[in-house]
Amino acid sequence: MALYALFYLLCFHFLEKTILVPDLWVHCRLDDLIPFCKYAIIPYVMWFPWIPFTLFYILRHAPRSDFWRLCLPLFAGMTLSLLFYVMVPNGLALRPHSIAGNDIFAEAVRTLYRHDTPTNVCPSIHVFNSVTLMLAYYRCSCFDAPRRRWMRPAAAGLCLAITLSTMLLKQHSVIDVVFGILLALALDYLAAVVETETSPLHHRHRKERLPEWW
Repeated sequence: MALYALFYLLCFHFLEKTILVPDLWVHCRLDDLIPFCKYAIIPYVMWFPWIPFTLFYILRHAPRSDFWRLCLPLFAGMTLSLLFYVMVPNGLALRPHSIAGNDIFAEAVRTLYRHDTPTNVCPSIHVFNSVTLMLAYYRCSCFDAPRRRWMRPAAAGLCLAITLSTMLLKQHSVIDVVFGILLALALDYLAAVVETETSPLHHRHRKERLPEWW
């Protein structure tokens, strides 16, 4: 997990420094209807600690298979997104020209804009990771315990808040969000298929269904 985090950060930093002029500008009419909101920086930055918290929590409290069941689509989706950024360099031009105010929220947004270029946006890794993590909360058996059930709706609420924040901060287009969600659902489904096909119980049932001459 730590090695992949290092790999991802190095690759993303490299793309941020090399892809300065996108080949594809992402935009749709819905983007113009969504207002800018500097307070959305709160759920946006919560994404950063939420990922390691969830991974370590499931690693400690859930069966090891549940941990790898989360890592498989999570790491695959992030890698596929990086590859797509390389093949189709994309970006957006939705950010406001200036941010009013000198409060902590305005300053935080300015800091974000300075360190995060408006490139490599589609699909949104912010949204992809959030949806993938939320699905893990509803799938892992460790959250069936009465004292942990509240974490499932909390994860759903945080996922929704983070998704909305990417658009309210003009960090992502609606198109980025849609493709991030679709990628998360598709890879989670594929991971479920792999899990089923590699299950010893599945192979035993398959053998039981075979005719005697097989």
